[in-house]
Amino acid sequence: MSNHKDLHKLSAAGFLISLGIIYGDIGTSPLYVFKAIVGQHQISETLILGGVSLIFWTLTLQTTLKYVVITLRADNKGEGGIFSLFSLVRRKAKWLIVPAVVGGCALLADGIITPPITISSAIEGLQTYYPNLPTVYVVMAIITVLFIIQQFGTSLVGKAFGPIMFLWFSMMGVLGITYIVHDPWIIRSLNPYYAYKLLSSSSSDGAFIVLGAVFLCTTGAEALYSDLGHCGKSNIRVSWVYVKICLILNYLGQAVWLLQRNGHSMDLNANNPFYQIMPTWFLIYGIGIATVAAIIASQALISGSFTLIAEAVRLNLWPKVRINYPSEQKGQLYVPSVNWLLWAGCLGVVLIFKHSDKMEAAYGLSITVAMLMTTILVSKFLKRKKVPNYIINTFLVVYLLIEGTFLTGNLHKFLDGGWFTLSIGFVLFTVMWTWHTARKIRNRYVKFVEIEDYFDIITELSLDESVPKYASQLVYLTSANFNSEIESKIVYSILQKQPKRADVYWLVHVDVVDEPYKREYEVDHLVPNKLIRIDFKLGFRVEQQINLLFRKVVEDLVKKGEVDITSTYKSLNKHKIVGDFRFVVIEKIFSRSHNLSFIERFIMDYYKQLKKVSLSEERGFGLDLSFVTVEKVPLVLAIPEAIEIHRVN
Repeated sequence: MSNHKDLHKLSAAGFLISLGIIYGDIGTSPLYVFKAIVGQHQISETLILGGVSLIFWTLTLQTTLKYVVITLRADNKGEGGIFSLFSLVRRKAKWLIVPAVVGGCALLADGIITPPITISSAIEGLQTYYPNLPTVYVVMAIITVLFIIQQFGTSLVGKAFGPIMFLWFSMMGVLGITYIVHDPWIIRSLNPYYAYKLLSSSSSDGAFIVLGAVFLCTTGAEALYSDLGHCGKSNIRVSWVYVKICLILNYLGQAVWLLQRNGHSMDLNANNPFYQIMPTWFLIYGIGIATVAAIIASQALISGSFTLIAEAVRLNLWPKVRINYPSEQKGQLYVPSVNWLLWAGCLGVVLIFKHSDKMEAAYGLSITVAMLMTTILVSKFLKRKKVPNYIINTFLVVYLLIEGTFLTGNLHKFLDGGWFTLSIGFVLFTVMWTWHTARKIRNRYVKFVEIEDYFDIITELSLDESVPKYASQLVYLTSANFNSEIESKIVYSILQKQPKRADVYWLVHVDVVDEPYKREYEVDHLVPNKLIRIDFKLGFRVEQQINLLFRKVVEDLVKKGEVDITSTYKSLNKHKIVGDFRFVVIEKIFSRSHNLSFIERFIMDYYKQLKKVSLSEERGFGLDLSFVTVEKVPLVLAIPEAIEIHRVN
C-alpha cells in the first residue's frame, strides 16, 4: 500500500506511469480523427479550421474541465471509475444504480471497439509501402497475441509503457511543429469562431456528422478518471498538460498539410494526414511507434475492463467469475471469461468492418452514453459535498447539453455500425440488471428469525454426545445484516436436516463497503466458546478470500485466549491437536414461482441460466472445497394449496 500511495505524489515516475496507462485511447485519436472529419467532403478552409477549433474546445471543455478539473475530485479513497463513483453516492438514491450500470456496460462495450480501430489505424499506414497488404489478418494476429499474453500479467511490459508513450507524444508534437512552421497563422484556428462558422455553414445533418467525428478526439477521457487509483490526481493533471499540448500541435500540423490541398477531394484512407506529415525516411519508424502505442492503448482498455468486472462482481452486479492475480503488482488482475469474450468481440469487429474508416462509424456512440451517466453521478457527488445548487445545476445543464449534442451527432452512426456496440452494451446491461434484480427478489423470500431464541438448544446440541459429531468447528456463511438475526434455513440445517453437533459454531458475514481497499472485521461472542459471529467489512476492490481471512481471524482469537479450538476427542486433545473445520454453504433455490409476476419470472429464469455459467458460492468466496458442504434448500414463494384426500377401508 505504501508504494501505491507514493505513486499518487507528483513525481517523474508517476508522470511516466500516467502517460503509459491512461492516455492510450485519447493519445492515439490523431490517427483517425481528421480522416473522420473530412470524410467524403472536399477540403476547405472552413472545414479544416473549424475542425481544429472543435477539437481544441472539445478537449478543453470535455476532457480538461469536466474530467481533469471536476471529476477527479470524486476520488473514493484514492480510487476512480464509474463504480467507485457509484459507491460514493449510492446511498443518496436507489435509482443511481441505473446510470452506474448503463455507464459500466457502455465502457465495456467501448473496450471491444477500441483495440480494433487503434491497431487497424496504425497498421494501415503500411499500405503506403505495401498497397496490397492484407491488414485484416495482421490486425487479427496482433489482437490474438495481445489477449493470449493477458494471463501471464503485464507488469514487466507495463514498465516500458511510460517511456514508449512519452516517445509517442513527443513524436506527435515534433511532427506537428515541423508543419506549423510553414504556416504559423494556423494558430488562429483555436478561436471558437471557426467552430461556430463550420457548424452554422453546414446543414443540420452535416453539422451533426461533423460533431460525431470530432467526438472521437475525446473518447479516452473516461480513462483519466478510471485510472485515478494507479496514478493520483497530481500526476494525471500535470501529465495531461503535456499530452494536450502534443495532441493540439499534431492536429495543427495535420491541418496545415490539409490546407495545402485546399479545394481538393482526397481519399484520406490512402493518404492519412497523420502519416503524411512524417518525413519519408521516418515513416516506417513512425508506423512502428504508432503500432506499439495502439497496442498500449488496447492494453489499457483490456485492463480497465477486468477491473470493472471485478468491481461489479463484488457489488453483486455481475455473476461470480474466476479472477486471477498473475503478478504482485497492485491492481493487476486477469478475468479469463471476460478476456476471451473481449477477444471474440474484437475479432468480430475486425471481420465485420475490416478497415478503420468503417470502424469509425461504430465508435463513439456507446462512450457518449457512458459520459452522460458519469455527468449524472458527478452531480450527485457535488451535492454530497454541499456544493451550491446553482453550480451543480450549471454543471448539469452545460454537460447534458454538450454530451446530448454529441450523442445526437453520433446517432447517425447507428445504422453504419453503432448498432454493434449498442447491442453489446444492451446484452451486458441485461446481465447486470438481471443479477442485481434477482438477488433482490431472492432476498424478499429469505426468512430471518431471532437467534437468541436458539442459544440454549444449540448449546445443548453441542454437548449432546448421543448425536454423532459433525465437525469440531462448524462455519456457516450468513447474509443476515444484524447480529440478532439468522436465516431460518441455517437453524433448520443445524437442528433438523441431520442435526449437526460441533464444539463451536461460527457465523461469517461479508459486507462489501464503499471504501475500495478496506479490510476489517468484528467479532461477537453470542454464546462464549459455542456460538461466534464474525463480520468482515471488505472494500469493493478487495479479493474475497474468506478461507484465508477466516483462518487469520481465528488465529488472532486463539492468541488472545478468546476461543479454544483444540479438538475435544480424548486421543487428540491430550496432544493439543487443533480440531477440524467444516464450512456449510446454503444454496437457496426456488421451489415455486407462480407467485411472481411475469417480468419477475422471466428475470428468475434468466438468472438461473446465468447461475449455470457463474462460479458457485463456495468458489466465489475462495473456500477450500475439501472442507465445504453445500446444502440446497428451497425458497417457498407460495403456500401449497390445501389438498383434500379421504381414507377408505
